[in-house]
Amino acid sequence: MPRATHHHDPDWHVDGLTVGQVAERSGLAPSAIRFYDRKGLLRADRTTGNRRRFRGDVLCRVAMIGACRRVGLTLAEIHAALAALPDDRPPGPAEWQELSEHLQREAGLRIRQLQEALDELVAGAILPPSAMAGPRR
Repeated sequence: MPRATHHHDPDWHVDGLTVGQVAERSGLAPSAIRFYDRKGLLRADRTTGNRRRFRGDVLCRVAMIGACRRVGLTLAEIHAALAALPDDRPPGPAEWQELSEHLQREAGLRIRQLQEALDELVAGAILPPSAMAGPRR
């Protein structure tokens, strides 16, 4: 998943972006933006013509969704993490920092779990010794 390309547009807090504009600024496909909207990960208002117009924090949310995915969170876990952010206003720096710290904890936990699995594989502790000997003849 491409990371948001903030160097192309210094203003990450533009209100009223279309799906195409969010896709262009974030480096994602328009279908991904629509998917995240349908799953409730992004917040969009609808125009009288039923077109999506995203709120000013959409690029920050897209970047955090990417970070969540890289950590290995499921869509449900991403939804829960983003649900902690305010809905009535763009999140402030402290709220983004809190989400970042949550992701750091999750990443650390997953790294430890993977290390334990690797250690078990290296030690041969996954299968009993009789299974490692192969079939009897």
